[in-house]
Formats: sequence, structure tokens, C-alpha cells
Amino acid sequence: MTHPTPTRWRTLDIVVASVIAVAFGVVFWGWNQLYTGVEGAFTAFPPAKGAIAGVWFLPAVLGPLVIRKPGAGVFTETVASTVSALLGAQWGFTTVLYGLLQGVGGEAAFAGTAYRSFRLPAALVGGTLAGLAAGWLDVVMYYADWSPGWQVAHVAITAASGLVIAGLGGWALTRALAQTGALDRFPSGRDRSLV
Repeated sequence: MTHPTPTRWRTLDIVVASVIAVAFGVVFWGWNQLYTGVEGAFTAFPPAKGAIAGVWFLPAVLGPLVIRKPGAGVFTETVASTVSALLGAQWGFTTVLYGLLQGVGGEAAFAGTAYRSFRLPAALVGGTLAGLAAGWLDVVMYYADWSPGWQVAHVAITAASGLVIAGLGGWALTRALAQTGALDRFPSGRDRSLV
């Protein structure tokens, strides 16, 4: 029998979610530079650059997996994108809009289970939904002139990147952190059945 997840955030939850968000904001800033630097590799098939986008969705999955409170994915992803924007992301404050939508996507998977499941399937769905949100926003904001086939391919590739990098990666990172004892004050640190 599963028990409902307490919804009230503790000070510790806020601090840890903020640390995750700020750390990923810095990672995002670095990833932005890499992403721009390798764009030439995708000139033959531009939709393929969605394959490396999943790094940007990690907090949307990692936040709920670690904190296990409603709003954790939206909070960590939005704060991370805000930090990235403040550090000079080339897309400016549009980055925050992406973070918000990606956070909602990642959060939706856990909300769909009423915050009762934090296992691998929920993480995979969360990563996929964050990727779908980002891919869709890319098409609306930047790739409206692409053919419908390329648009669909971009959204699908971005979603697949979210599934693997954010979903599987976020789940693996949570497990690794739990094994170190760093999450012992969280249910995620005491849950030995994350599969």
C-alpha cells in the first residue's frame, strides 16, 4: 500500500531544490556554449540537434525524484533556467519560458501518479514530457518554417533525448546520490526500491 506524499515543503526541501537548481543553472550555461559550438554538425539534418537537448530537462525530473513534493520539477527547472539566463544564455529570458514549460512537462508524470510513484517509469515519462514541451516550443518559436516532417522529427528526437538523458539519467543520478547517503533526510534517500 502506498501512502500519500506529504505536500508541505520543509526548509530543507527548499534549500536542496535551490542547490539543485543553481547547480544546473551553471551546467545549462556551459551546455548552451557547447550546443552553439556543435550546431554545424547538424547542418545536414537540423532536427537531430534535439538529441543533445535532454541535459536541459534534468532538473524537471531530478527535482521531483529527490524532493518528492508537488512543484519540485517546476521549481528546480524554472530556477535553473533563470540562473542560466542571468549568466548570459544566448536566448535571453526566453530561456525562463522554456524552463517553466519543461518543468511542467517533467512534473506532469509525477502529478499523474498523485505523487505516489517515483520509480523509473515515472522518470522516463517525465523526461519524455519535458522533451515534448521543449521540442514543441522550439517549433513554435524558431522552426515554424521547417517542413512538417522536420518539425515532427525534431519534437520526437527532443522527446527521446528527454527520455534517455533526463528520465533515465535523472533516475540514475538520484540512485547514485541515495547510495552516498546524501539524501538520507529525504524519502528518496531511504527508498531502496527505486526501480
